[in-house]
Amino acid sequence: MAMTADGKIATSTRSVHTFGSARDGANLHALRATADAILCGARTVEETGATMGNGGQRYGMARIRRGLREHPLRVVVSGSGTISPDAEIWRHRFSPILVLTTRRASRARLDGLRTLADGVWVSPGNTLDWAAALAWLRREHGVRRLVCEGGGEVNDALFRGGWVDELRLTLCPLVFGGRDAPGIAGGIGVEKIAEAARFELRGFRRVGDEFFLIYRRPRARRPGFH
Repeated sequence: MAMTADGKIATSTRSVHTFGSARDGANLHALRATADAILCGARTVEETGATMGNGGQRYGMARIRRGLREHPLRVVVSGSGTISPDAEIWRHRFSPILVLTTRRASRARLDGLRTLADGVWVSPGNTLDWAAALAWLRREHGVRRLVCEGGGEVNDALFRGGWVDELRLTLCPLVFGGRDAPGIAGGIGVEKIAEAARFELRGFRRVGDEFFLIYRRPRARRPGFH
């Protein structure tokens, strides 16, 4: 995630989502090149016009050298199944697109998603069961390393569930302000400091006016993912 100095990942109107430097973009694509799959929330995919690609031939070749597919699997999360059929991602079919949703999605929405996506997984409850979803991704699609790129509600659920082993954070020299401007983790959050996801700073680098930070969980709480 890239965030401003006041912790925002978009403006209060969500009209600005991308504000990091070219170096930040290159770091993102280099990270994608290490992963089996990329995951985003539906709102992020729609608002940013994301296609979740590999970043170009250079990164595609890097993936192949690592024994990965040229393009990562793409995973979109929508608890209600409300992903617009006009979203930009559907126009780019370079790799499979999978959707994670819940029983809140109506039959009509599920039928629509199944005509668009290459796979749809429905959580048995009204909230997404991340343990079951991640197990399905690993079992059925061989996903062992997953890069999550937001938005805030998806990030929050992963942090609270203890599913995040590493946080890559770019600190940008901007201040957006705004009580409605989202941060890197929105959603429910935690009530007590003791419930917070904790990480150790494992690396940092300054390039120009940006800081690139790497945090890792002291011990992986969930076996099988790295």
